[in-house]
Amino acid sequence: MGMLYKRGNVWWIKYYVNGRPVRESTGTDKDTVAGKMLKEREGKAVTGQPIIKRADRIRYEEIAEDLKRHYATSGDRDLKEAEVRLTPLGKFFAGRRVVDLDGAQAARYVEHRQAAGRANGTINRELATLIRMLGLACENKKLLQMPIIHKLTEAKPRAGFFEPAQFEAVRRRMRPDLQAAITIAYVYGWRMQSEVLALRLSQLDLDAGTLRLEPGTTKNGEGREVHLTPELRALLAGQIERVRSLSRRLNRVIPYLFPHLKGAHAGNQIRNFRKSWATACKAVGLTGMLRHDMRRSAVRNMVNRGISEGVAMSMT
Repeated sequence: MGMLYKRGNVWWIKYYVNGRPVRESTGTDKDTVAGKMLKEREGKAVTGQPIIKRADRIRYEEIAEDLKRHYATSGDRDLKEAEVRLTPLGKFFAGRRVVDLDGAQAARYVEHRQAAGRANGTINRELATLIRMLGLACENKKLLQMPIIHKLTEAKPRAGFFEPAQFEAVRRRMRPDLQAAITIAYVYGWRMQSEVLALRLSQLDLDAGTLRLEPGTTKNGEGREVHLTPELRALLAGQIERVRSLSRRLNRVIPYLFPHLKGAHAGNQIRNFRKSWATACKAVGLTGMLRHDMRRSAVRNMVNRGISEGVAMSMT
C-alpha cells in the first residue's frame, strides 16, 4: 500500500514495484495532485506498465526537444519559426527542472525579456510557446499539473498604411532586386520573410504572367496564385536576368528568386533586409514604417477596389 509524506513544502510518494519500495518527489505542494500521482504509480506497478523517471529529474531541455519533435512530425508549426521563440526561452530556462517552471518563473522570464527591451507582443509569443511546451509535457505525463501563466497586455495594433506616393518614394531608394520584392508585398499583401523572400524561380511563370505560393508554405497552409501586373512583370523579368547572371558567374544553379547577388553569401537566399528598409524609410521621412504596413496597405487597396475585406484577407 502506498503512502504520501512531506519533505519541506513538497509531497513525496512511496509505493512498491515487485515488492521493493520506491520513493519519488511529486514536485507539488498540493496533496490532491500528489494523491493522483500515487494512484497512477500504483496502478502501473500492479499492471506491469513502465513508470516514467522521477518528475523532479526532468529538465527543460527534454520537454523543449519533445515540442520540436511534435512540430516536426505534426506540421502544426514551422520549426524554423518556432526556433525564434525557443532560442530566448532556452537561454533562460536551460537546466531548470520542469516541476519548477511555474507562474513565478514565467514572471521572472517576463522581467528578463522586458529588461532586454522586448515588446509585450514578442514576449507573449514566447510565453505561448512555453505554455504549449508545458501542455505537451502534461500530455506526456512528464508534468503533473499545468501551471498558470499570465500573458501581458499588448499595445493596440498599429494602423500604418502606405499611400502610393509614399511607397514609391521608399521603393526608389531600394536596390533593384529589393524593389521587386517589396512590390510583391505591396500589391498582393504577401508576408515578406516567409513568403516573398522564400520564393523560388520555379514559382514564377513569366510567360503565363503568374506567381504562386505552394500549398504548405503559407500561414494557413493553402497555396495561392496571382496574375502579375505589367509593372511587376517587368520588375521580375529584370530580377530573373540578375539571377541568371549570378548563376553564370558562380557556375552553379541558383534556385532562389531573391538571392544575395554579391559578397560572401552570394547565391544564398536573402533572409532579411531590415537595415536597407530602415535606411530607405528614414531618407524619405517615414521613420518607423514597417514592412508589415505593406500587407495592411494591400488589403486596404483591395477593399477600395470593391473586394470585401474577408476575401482580401484570404488572398494575402
